[in-house]
Amino acid sequence: MTAVPRSDAWEKVTGRARYAVDMALPNMAHAAVVRSERAHARIAGIDRAEAEAAPGVIAVVTADDLGDLGRRFGHIVPDHAVLAEGKVRYYGEPVAVVVAETPHEAADAAALVWVDYDDLPALTDSAGALASDVLVHEQSYTEPGQEFLGVAPTPSADNVAHRNELAWGDAEAALATATTVVETTATFPLVYGYAMETYNALADWQPGSLHVVSTAQHPLMVRKELARMFSLPLAAVRVEVPYIGGGYGTKSYTKLEPLAAAASWASGRPVKVTTDVEAAMYTTRADGAVVTVRTGFDAGARICARDIDIRFDTGAYADNSPLVLTKSINRSFGPYRIPNLRVRGVAAYTNTTPASSYRGFGAPQGALAGELNMDMAADRLGIDPVELRRRNLLAPGDTIIDGKRPLDADLAADIDAIVDALDQHAADRDAADRDAAADAGVRRGRAVAVTASDAGASPISTAQVRMHADGSVTLLVSSTEMGQGSRTALAQIAARELGVDLEAVAVGQSDTRFTPFEWTTGASRTTTVVGLAVQAACADLWDNLRAKAADSAGIPVDDVVVHGGRLHLAAETLTPAEVIRRWFGADAGEVVGVGVIRRDGVTEMLPPFWEIGAVGVEVAVDEATGEVTVEHLVTVGDVGHAINPDLVKGQDLGAATQGLGIALWEEMIYDGEQLTNPNLIEYRVPRLRDTPRRVTSVLAERGDGAGPYGAKGAGEGALNPVPAAVAAAVGRAVGVWPTELPLTPPRVWSLLHQAEPGP
Repeated sequence: MTAVPRSDAWEKVTGRARYAVDMALPNMAHAAVVRSERAHARIAGIDRAEAEAAPGVIAVVTADDLGDLGRRFGHIVPDHAVLAEGKVRYYGEPVAVVVAETPHEAADAAALVWVDYDDLPALTDSAGALASDVLVHEQSYTEPGQEFLGVAPTPSADNVAHRNELAWGDAEAALATATTVVETTATFPLVYGYAMETYNALADWQPGSLHVVSTAQHPLMVRKELARMFSLPLAAVRVEVPYIGGGYGTKSYTKLEPLAAAASWASGRPVKVTTDVEAAMYTTRADGAVVTVRTGFDAGARICARDIDIRFDTGAYADNSPLVLTKSINRSFGPYRIPNLRVRGVAAYTNTTPASSYRGFGAPQGALAGELNMDMAADRLGIDPVELRRRNLLAPGDTIIDGKRPLDADLAADIDAIVDALDQHAADRDAADRDAAADAGVRRGRAVAVTASDAGASPISTAQVRMHADGSVTLLVSSTEMGQGSRTALAQIAARELGVDLEAVAVGQSDTRFTPFEWTTGASRTTTVVGLAVQAACADLWDNLRAKAADSAGIPVDDVVVHGGRLHLAAETLTPAEVIRRWFGADAGEVVGVGVIRRDGVTEMLPPFWEIGAVGVEVAVDEATGEVTVEHLVTVGDVGHAINPDLVKGQDLGAATQGLGIALWEEMIYDGEQLTNPNLIEYRVPRLRDTPRRVTSVLAERGDGAGPYGAKGAGEGALNPVPAAVAAAVGRAVGVWPTELPLTPPRVWSLLHQAEPGP
């Protein structure tokens, strides 16, 4: 068959637009959202008469117009209002939506909607919210038996959205008898998971059915929420997700889809809702956190106990934060031998943008304090920080958490690779005989950090493979492609299993009417879990081809052997295409294979794999300005087997760069109740010139994963330890341990002036 470039082949087979924002439906209208200008207030009244009379306006929709529709959503805690009802809980919350013929008419009319408020005290940080008698939510949303991935909502009469804990041994008693106890409190900022494509959704309600096109990472879960909201069977709700421009976890679960669907239901027209960056920053963010770690060491510098307290700022609605908090607890204490542990976590409601999933899923928050604590301990104990980690790291096959999969990685070898790369860079720099004058006023520091995350989510996945009469293949999955390369990696697995060229495989993704069930796109699970489903589907396809070849030849199926991409019969060897055409008796037909993965066999024990984060950094600090430059970044992709090495390296660099953003620049800043920097000028994401001067990407391929060919997931691991590593490196350069991110020049300059003069 003639080779076709991958992108052209995809478009030719599917004919689908690349981005959800480009999609359109006949007679489509546009929506503009009226957002609250208060953080916490009762809604005294909404005057929409002038807006309803404006040119092009079809409808102005408020919560009072939603009739019998479900008015709240949330897959763990159904607390999130589609449109604010009775009161607003954060600045920027949707209060009404204006539907009009054009985007400009909708925006103009939205400015004519007047909302009267009775102000309430605004709680804009977790400490204040937890101490206050003022409630963000006056009611509890918990129901008997309500649970998601083992996380049940916390019934609460205060501002606690969720609380959880993990413990074994007696941490307090062990700390009391420890030779050395080191305590660290670190603050993780509120950050926005900036994606090139902001949130958008297009909904078309018809009596008895709903069609939604959106930027959802989890279309099947969005379908479930919408079916509940509209009291429809799952089959009557279609959620379609074209290729989207980035997600980073922030497009997990349900976001704008209920708003677009409600607007379509109320107006009788297909409706598109889009967001700019400001509105996207009002839609979701990562959980901010204050984490305190106390670690006790014995006389041999081995950990005898760790006590950890995690406090999340979760914002106005719970969204996925209860699960993020639970995962943060599991990931906060590091991949170390800890005979006595106690971790307590609480997620607090505040009157700020709701938090949700974010790349790393609770690991960066816990690792910041946990790994910085290890460097502070090494300093106190007079031990090299790498050596301290080596003494305490778990070995391959050791248990991190009782009842969970043993560690499937060699962390000591990963750290050795980092140290070798950092040493080589230092040697190269010395060999270059740098001009000493160029280094005047510059302080350098370096650090390593390591994490292990119980990744992979729930191992529920289905894939379908269709082989056509010409031997080409259509692979159908519901994992979402958002730039991470799943389309390519899954096509590579199918091509490898079926013995066809990559160009012969077209991939269809994320359309709940046509593609098979998938639990989620997240937790770095696609290559591992969906890849296993693709392998199973290909094996099923070969079984079906064998049966058809045997049927056509009139021989037992056991007499047909598959080898080298061909089917071998006693008298002849056939290609799969020849088997298909012979069985159908024409140049037509196709054979289908289905693969299903669930908690069974290799995926019986959770997590499906441990995702490793292992990085090293060397930084330079300008004494005059406090500006931090990352001179060398080392990432180790401990992926078991790299299906596509270039994609893995790209994922690691992208994740680490996002971690650098958290460490050095990114922070959502509230002045009272209002977000002051909801734009990409004042909210500073990494730019091209911020790329580390040297990047070393190491792939650790030991075949120790549960996925295809021994693969494990990648995509989040390289972010998780980066903020901690940068903080520790800056601390070593400056002489004062930083405990609050991001390390902006003013903050670092202040640290410099706390330190003793000189390097």
